[in-house]
Amino acid sequence: MELLSFGKTGWGDELLIATMMTIAVSITAMLIGFLFALIFTPLKLSKSKFLNLIGNCYTTIIRGVPELLVIYLFFFGGSGAVMYVASIFGYNEYIEINAFITGSFAIGIISGAYSTEVFRGAIQSIDKGQFEASKVLGLKKPVHFFKVIMPQMLRLAIPNLSNVWQITLKDTSLISVTGLVEIMRQSYIAAGSTRDPLFFYSFAAILYLLLTFLSMRLINKLEIRYSRGY
Repeated sequence: MELLSFGKTGWGDELLIATMMTIAVSITAMLIGFLFALIFTPLKLSKSKFLNLIGNCYTTIIRGVPELLVIYLFFFGGSGAVMYVASIFGYNEYIEINAFITGSFAIGIISGAYSTEVFRGAIQSIDKGQFEASKVLGLKKPVHFFKVIMPQMLRLAIPNLSNVWQITLKDTSLISVTGLVEIMRQSYIAAGSTRDPLFFYSFAAILYLLLTFLSMRLINKLEIRYSRGY
C-alpha cells in the first residue's frame, strides 16, 4: 500500500487527480454527445431524404470507425486545420490544441452518435396517440416536446443511455495517446517508474470498476424516478 500513499513516496495523489480528470472528460464528452444527439436526432426522424441522409451518415460513419482513429483525426487533424486557418491570417507558428478539449470533443462525437440512435429509438417507441393528442389540444411545439415527449423519451432512453455512458467512460482511456493524464496514462507512468505494471494496471481496473458501480447506482435512481407511474 506504500505505492498508493500520498506525498513524494507514493502515487495516491497522482492517481486521485487522474481519476478526477477521467470523470471530467467523461461528463464533458457526454454533454457534448447530448448536444450532437439533439441536432442529429431530428435529422434521423425527418421526412426529408436529404436531412435523413445527413443524420444517417453521421451515425454510420462515427459508429463504424474505430474510436482511437477518431481521436487521432481530431488531435492531429484538428491542429492542422487550426494552423491552416491561422496561416490565412498570416500566423505561421505551430498551434497545438489543448488535449482535454480535443479528447472531450472526439469522445463526445462518438458518444453523440450512440445517443442519437438511443433518442431516435425512444421517440419512435412513444405511442403515436401522444403526438395526436398534443395536436388536438393545440400545444405549441416547445411545450409539446418538453412536457409530453421528453419525459416519456427519457424513461425509455435512460437504460440505453447507461450503456452509452459506459462506452464514454471506457473510451477516456484512449485519450492517453494525446498526453492527457487520466487513469490509464497515470497508471502507465507509475508502472514505468516503479517497474510494477501488474499492480498499477490492476488498480486502474479497480478504479474503472468503482466508477462504473457508482455510475450505475445513480443511473438506476434516475430510471426509477422517470418510471414513476409505470
